[in-house]
Amino acid sequence: MTLVVGFGARAGVTAGVLSDAVRGVLAGAGLACSPVAVLATLDRRAAEDGPREFAAAAGWRLAGFPASELAAQPVPTPSAAVGTAVGTPSVAEAAALRAAGPGGRLIVPKRVRSGVTVAVARPAGSSRLAVSAVSAAVRQH
Repeated sequence: MTLVVGFGARAGVTAGVLSDAVRGVLAGAGLACSPVAVLATLDRRAAEDGPREFAAAAGWRLAGFPASELAAQPVPTPSAAVGTAVGTPSVAEAAALRAAGPGGRLIVPKRVRSGVTVAVARPAGSSRLAVSAVSAAVRQH
């Protein structure tokens, strides 16, 4: 089973804070880190050092999506405050679902830990992920 972790955080989130939040949410849901293949978020957050360092250390691909693309993704728990702040009513859930591809489903709805919002999705049927088109959106330096 392949998993996708979506997250939302304030600008400048460190790899350590992100790692603690993601690992804590996974552990709290009884999930291991080993099936995670992708860490997904807003494109501008994915371009930051903290998320890039965490994804690289974990061995996960990092996918960043524009706010307009995340805003088009239906989610169970949108937030008007997040929509006003970043241009999409969901980051964590929308990014996880978008990266999981068509038919993907949330297995852990958004949870907030250490100021980071985390959600987990599973692709439908196979382990194919919809991140190939977004890899160019995240510049690896």
